[in-house]
Amino acid sequence: MRKSLLAALLGAASLAAVAAEPPVPLRMRLQGPALQMDVSPRLGGRILHLSLPGAPNLLLEGPAVQAEPDPQVRADGDNIPYLGHEVWVGPQSEWWTHQALNPARRKAGAIWPPDPWLAHAPAKVLEQGDARLVVEGVASPVSGVQLTQSFNLAHDRAELVVDMRNIRKEPVARDIWFNSRVPPQTRVYVPVAADGSGVRVRSDTDGGYDALVSRSDDGLFSLELLPPGEGLLGRRGKVFIQPQAGWIAGFNAGQAFVIHFEKQPLERIHPEQGQVELYLDWRPDPAYPSLMELEVHAPYVALEPGQSTSARQWWIVRRYDGPDRRDAQVAFLRRMLDEAGIE
Repeated sequence: MRKSLLAALLGAASLAAVAAEPPVPLRMRLQGPALQMDVSPRLGGRILHLSLPGAPNLLLEGPAVQAEPDPQVRADGDNIPYLGHEVWVGPQSEWWTHQALNPARRKAGAIWPPDPWLAHAPAKVLEQGDARLVVEGVASPVSGVQLTQSFNLAHDRAELVVDMRNIRKEPVARDIWFNSRVPPQTRVYVPVAADGSGVRVRSDTDGGYDALVSRSDDGLFSLELLPPGEGLLGRRGKVFIQPQAGWIAGFNAGQAFVIHFEKQPLERIHPEQGQVELYLDWRPDPAYPSLMELEVHAPYVALEPGQSTSARQWWIVRRYDGPDRRDAQVAFLRRMLDEAGIE
């Protein structure tokens, strides 16, 4: 009887301890001297909002954040469009080729959806402060890695750091892949070679879409939202870029931003990817969920069991009250880069 009673008491205590654990928060606000940011530990450490204090969101937050705040993590699940800024691992062609949970996707070499354990499994909060947050994601049985992310707004910029650790008993080869979704009307600039080399444009013209339209004046690549041809829905495609410097810039919602990162030599980026990638899916129809993705790949590396690699980005944001013209934006951008000490 005593042993039974003791076991019951211990079991009740364990249940009480579990019940006392605080739920993983859907949204946590970070406030720094120059920026504000909302991070969702419940959705894998995804950034939902980034802007100047009190300003409109520069990122595109999907309605699924409110509609499906507690997703199930399943190997046969589909992508859930929470959007915002999240971290994938590359290359995309190997997303489902090194796992046993979904044999059909492995056999097909599926390139969609992303790993649900990285995309929306709840992350554990390791550190929390007014301007700093560190979260640890779950160990993914699909990708074979675990991501720890830190967010720091202590200075005039946001610093994002990702640590990727191999959780398997054999080597894995991956890259850290930052993906920031923004409204498609965001005017984005990427520094490229003056002769246009290092840029590969893939227009996805199936399904009634028109080709992408781009410019690369003065060594700055940008996409143009020109109306599609008669009878066509919109413009869709992807651009793979070996940048001339480690930054992407954008203008929207009365703000200018620069995403700064460590520029890598071409041979360190997986050949299927670009260090910078821009993806556009846009229709003039306001009811369509159009978006643009600003993507940055870190070096493709082989990790031994337990070994880690890391990558980081810095976001700088300034108020921009100038006209929506390329010449005015480029002049402002050059001053902004110079003041920030960025090449």
